[in-house]
Amino acid sequence: MTDKTKPHIRFQRANFVVRDLDKALTLYRDVLGFDVAFIKDSQKTSYSYPVFEIPNSATLRFAVLSTPESPRCMALTEVTGTDDIGPAPTPRRGAIVLDIPDVDGVVAGAKKVGATVYPEGELKTQDGRLGREVGIVDFDGNLVVIYTITAHPDE
Repeated sequence: MTDKTKPHIRFQRANFVVRDLDKALTLYRDVLGFDVAFIKDSQKTSYSYPVFEIPNSATLRFAVLSTPESPRCMALTEVTGTDDIGPAPTPRRGAIVLDIPDVDGVVAGAKKVGATVYPEGELKTQDGRLGREVGIVDFDGNLVVIYTITAHPDE
């Protein structure tokens, strides 16, 4: 495919399923710094039921999150009213990766709200940049990797 024949693709947003939206927001909004664009109750006809294989007996609530640079880039779907929703399985099958300048502040905040925080790792990108990275697991087993670049190869 040439650039002229490639279809236009716009990444809309990532979505994590959570069991308690208010608790999840203590991490995503209060610690990671996302803004809540809106929260709404989902209708029983929501496409989320079949594609996430959520029982129709469950109730869904949906929060869309933004950053100043990326409006509506993340969503959290709360699933209540069923025992079928457990933590995300391991090995983890997906993650969001966030460039966050205040790694220490986010790590401290994540620990304070009770999220799982992995030991910090050294980041070396394919182009030689160096940085810091830390894995954070939310209350439902969803993985967030935060990082910051601390040195560039040409500096």
